[in-house]
Amino acid sequence: MNKNILLLRTLLLSTSQRNIYRYCKDKKKRGKIVGGFLAAGLLYAMLMAYCVLMCVGYGLSGMIDAAPVMCALVISMLAFFFTFFKTNGYLFNFKEYDMLMSLPFESSTVAGCKFMYMYVKSLPWYLSISLAMLIGYGAYAHPAAIVYPVWIILSLFLPVIPMLIAAFLGFLIARISAGFRKTNIIQTVLTMIFVIFCFSLRFIIESIFRNEQVEATLERTSEITSNAAGIYLPAKWFADAVTKNSVVAMLLLMGVSALLFASVFRVVGNSYRSINSALKSHAASKKYKLSGQKKRSAVRAVAFKEYKRLIGSTAYTVNGAMGEILAILFGLITLILGFDRIVQVVTNDAPFDHAMLQPAIPFFIYFFIGMAATTAMSPSLEGRNYWIVQSLPIEKKTLYQGKMLFNMYLTVPAMVFTTLCMCISAGVPAVDTVLYLLLGLALCAFSTAWGCVCGVKHIRLDWENEIEAIKQGSAVALYMLPNMFVVMGLVVLVVILGLRMDHRLLALAFILLATLLAALSYLRVMSLAKKTHVDIKQNQRKRRGKRRAA
Repeated sequence: MNKNILLLRTLLLSTSQRNIYRYCKDKKKRGKIVGGFLAAGLLYAMLMAYCVLMCVGYGLSGMIDAAPVMCALVISMLAFFFTFFKTNGYLFNFKEYDMLMSLPFESSTVAGCKFMYMYVKSLPWYLSISLAMLIGYGAYAHPAAIVYPVWIILSLFLPVIPMLIAAFLGFLIARISAGFRKTNIIQTVLTMIFVIFCFSLRFIIESIFRNEQVEATLERTSEITSNAAGIYLPAKWFADAVTKNSVVAMLLLMGVSALLFASVFRVVGNSYRSINSALKSHAASKKYKLSGQKKRSAVRAVAFKEYKRLIGSTAYTVNGAMGEILAILFGLITLILGFDRIVQVVTNDAPFDHAMLQPAIPFFIYFFIGMAATTAMSPSLEGRNYWIVQSLPIEKKTLYQGKMLFNMYLTVPAMVFTTLCMCISAGVPAVDTVLYLLLGLALCAFSTAWGCVCGVKHIRLDWENEIEAIKQGSAVALYMLPNMFVVMGLVVLVVILGLRMDHRLLALAFILLATLLAALSYLRVMSLAKKTHVDIKQNQRKRRGKRRAA
């Protein structure tokens, strides 16, 4: 068997949720796997419905010929961004690195296998888009029967070139910053720009539909996609193969993808070992001087360890601290442009008193601050070093208290800064500002404690790379999705209640509610910590009993 296929097959089998479900006897774990499949199926269905509707819009406007180019561009864009932000976790510094590199395979083979693993894990997203747009294209264009298999086959090659470009850029960043583990600025800034673009896209779309510019916009979009296809050749090759039955375009897309794959990983293989070795080690300064050691309590020491973990991982920094970065940026924009101007842009100059939105300021900020809690990710991130955590002479509750303290260190300063910026801009009275700060503090405490409940309750230690724990874990999904929907509902509820009761009484009521929920979540964490400690003791007794019996 080909070495790449052998390694890829082994990796897929060892991480396959279907394989785990097949052989696992734990009913609780099997239930989680089924729930994960159902949730993924729902997301795929929503994405496909959106893509079909996009093609319906093109079809009703008589521009269905632009659908293949749009399909190629959407898949390529998603493949580039998904790969760029996952490269550090999948290609470098991954869990089984030492084991894989000890096998009789070349470095380029291991790197290529990890890339193919990343490709296979992301392929369902790309195929969902492709198949949905194929359905919409077929309904309006009525192409020949040969177009359907050609579309599907070429869809397998569409993500390869943008993924290779993103992987090579990630390789260059890792190569440059191999000796500086804190160099996460480039990816953080790019992510921030991308997220801001996604937020602003909503208002752009609303403005288009409100001004009845849909047809003109579709025509302009068609023109833009055609121009983009002239620049990005893989999209043009895909469109020509589908619409013109061009065999040359088909061979070019497949051949260039294969050639670029071989070229990129021959270059990556030459520096693969040195980059991973540098990422797993620490750079020492020539000017280092031995000085007195700082004494910290156990809780603060764990919080400092979490800080070092955050700045040492690009994926963790991007996902754990992005909400705080956006909150600070939003506060600065509000302070510069003014609260009233921001409200006018969001509501399209709707005629109402902007002061009625002031009670919702803490929840506007919490939408960013509570976007992700490090406590939902950090218990699972102990995966490769869990045995060290188990052997530490500290109780589990101390460990979780330290993780929660770090999340408070991260969220509270950003919350205070943004709240002050918005309150100053909106002209909020001093007493109300203090109440909003207290409410923001209570919400940060709730976010921290509830995230820790999710992280401990749904801890996952068998991940192959940190991306699975940071972005794809059930703990993160359970924390993030309900939290976002509840916050949006609370914004509406607070505005409605603010019309009928005093703003200060309303703030006090929500302070008490958020404090109560934070306290209950904290007690739940302590209960889970105690249960975990008892389970460990029982397992140790069982192992000792087996050794005596043997």
